[in-house]
Amino acid sequence: MRASDAMSMPAQRAERKPLPIHGALSRGERVIEWLLAGCGMITVLTTLGILMVLAAESIAFFRSVGVLPLIFDTQWTPLFADKHFGLWPLITGTALTSAVAISVALPLGLMSAIFMSELATPRWRLVLKPALEVLAGVPTIVYGYFALIVVTPILQMLVPDLGGFNALSPGIVMGIMITPMIASLTEDALYAVPKGLREASYALGAARVPTIWRVVVPAAMGGIAASVILAISRAVGETMIVAIAAGQEPRLTLDPRVPIETMTAYIVQVSMGDIPAGTLEYRTIFVVGTALFLMTLCMNVLSYRLAKRFRGAT
Repeated sequence: MRASDAMSMPAQRAERKPLPIHGALSRGERVIEWLLAGCGMITVLTTLGILMVLAAESIAFFRSVGVLPLIFDTQWTPLFADKHFGLWPLITGTALTSAVAISVALPLGLMSAIFMSELATPRWRLVLKPALEVLAGVPTIVYGYFALIVVTPILQMLVPDLGGFNALSPGIVMGIMITPMIASLTEDALYAVPKGLREASYALGAARVPTIWRVVVPAAMGGIAASVILAISRAVGETMIVAIAAGQEPRLTLDPRVPIETMTAYIVQVSMGDIPAGTLEYRTIFVVGTALFLMTLCMNVLSYRLAKRFRGAT
């Protein structure tokens, strides 16, 4: 064999392409491909259907009321004789309960993730992981009654002038509810940090705890931020806890001790009432739903971008 032929043989092998597979296997793969594509199209069509319903009803509302009252009015009384359509009381109520929830969930979830990822023994991890999964599986209506019957009376003994319905109690319980989400996603982000960063920190003489806080956590900050934003989005869209324990009094306030009403609680109030379909009052739930959809969409897009940047950085 000539030397030139021997040198050309690897190139010929690299140029060979796999033969197409015919028969039952290729047909089965084609069926699976169509099924997967159909599942994806169902989600797309469902989203488009929701957008079409929200847009149609919201446009009908705007034709009667306009957009400016939603922005510049500070009262929300569409079910009263003196009608006001300012969204700010519902937005502030939603933001208030979500802020309380994330102030509880962020330290609990972050500390739990750091402990399970960096410090816990296998025995401790076997205890903590199922406990967090149990918290994630509790129905939200159970959380709502727990906030109203248990947490609120305890807080009334500690916080002066706390109403029976308030933003503080459901916010705390929502924080407990979304803690497993932050803990799980943050733990995944911490695991994704290369071990070489930890070893380099140890080689420079750093102890374990400084390595965690000054090396591992900053390296995983993109994933941690994405988990926090997803948790906030979950808190913003929570319905049953705030509908049961927060009250139904839309007011423009940042005081967590008084009754408030969130966007989701208002939707529940109108949807389960005696408001006729097609009326102006009925269309307000679609306007509120559109605003809620845009808020959660922005937060989910931001979370996706942060997670994408985090994957690219690692």
